[in-house]
Amino acid sequence: MSPKSGIPKKNLMLFSGRAHRELAEQVAAHLDVTITPQTAHDFANGEIFVRFEESVRGTDAFVIQSHTNPINEWVMEQLIMVDALKRASAKRITVVMPFYPYGRQDKKHKGREPISARLIADLFKTAGADRIMTVDLHTAQIMGFFDGPVDHLLAQNVLADHIKKTYPTDDITVVSPDSGRVRLAEKWAQQLGDKPIAFIHKTRDPDKPNQAVANRVVGRVRGRLCVLIDDMIDTGGTIVKATEALLNEGASDVVIASTHGILSNPATERLSNCKAREVVVTNTLPIPPEKRFPTLTVLSIAPLLADAIEQVFEDGSVTSLFDGDA
Repeated sequence: MSPKSGIPKKNLMLFSGRAHRELAEQVAAHLDVTITPQTAHDFANGEIFVRFEESVRGTDAFVIQSHTNPINEWVMEQLIMVDALKRASAKRITVVMPFYPYGRQDKKHKGREPISARLIADLFKTAGADRIMTVDLHTAQIMGFFDGPVDHLLAQNVLADHIKKTYPTDDITVVSPDSGRVRLAEKWAQQLGDKPIAFIHKTRDPDKPNQAVANRVVGRVRGRLCVLIDDMIDTGGTIVKATEALLNEGASDVVIASTHGILSNPATERLSNCKAREVVVTNTLPIPPEKRFPTLTVLSIAPLLADAIEQVFEDGSVTSLFDGDA
């Protein structure tokens, strides 16, 4: 305690799951803290055990986990970590999930379907989470699923800065892979200097996941460098078909920019063989060597996460990191 005020000194502690230790270490380096040591292992039947090696009583705990494949295992590990912190009397627990699991299941398309994104929020609340921090949700409505503060961080600045530094040209058109992301394309276009936008009109069968048909390009793309944006690349089918449609319409080149590189098979093969000049993603999810290819660029999201964690810890404004856009 401070001898003058009698107020306990705030203590930030960072905890990492096993899914993407490299990202957690980058965040820790930016915050100038160390990741709290812990014991974590799997029992023979698949059950997960976690125990922290230091006292966490009264701390401001930040638990980071990237929900990659096997996603259910890493969700469960983070839930167990939150439960352990709650039972050990951590003062405040912030769940840092750079990629929100089950984010595509945010509504019912047909009867008798789950809303799994809401279930994830409920699970973390029940486990003891006070706050959630995540990056580029698939849909913004997910913020309303959690009964508490949700810090929705935007990777647009990280990606757009790379585009501006790498492609100093006036002939850029920002392209949304579907009509649902036109608003995001408009924000990108403004940030890149009031560029024109276009989108791909496509159809999708709700009974066939990861399959879409790119129909036609709406907007001016002929002779222009098209920056094709999306929040995630899973199997790569949608983004590769959109790339082909743009090149067939006369685009001079295509650069793909996406926050989350899920890269489920056969994404690496599809993307490496498509004619996009560059595929730019962040490291919200781990991308192992076998999933990398020559035209792939991976940008670090760690500085953004670290800045947001610092703002939350100091009771500052996370919104200020995005000039009022968050």
